[in-house]
Amino acid sequence: MYVCLCNGVTDRQIREAVDNGCGSIGELTMRTGCGANCGSCLDMAADMIAQMQAELPLPVLACAA
Repeated sequence: MYVCLCNGVTDRQIREAVDNGCGSIGELTMRTGCGANCGSCLDMAADMIAQMQAELPLPVLACAA
């Protein structure tokens, strides 16, 4: 699904960016161009980042195991 129509950024590209350490909208824009033009996609992209980060295991717990 396209999240950013202006720059052709898909949900898959956003997931890949978050999987590779992207943690903010500013960083996502720098990596993918998402939101660099009109900005109407920024809310959806921010929601996706937050949702994916909530699903990631906590690094402290991983180290303690």
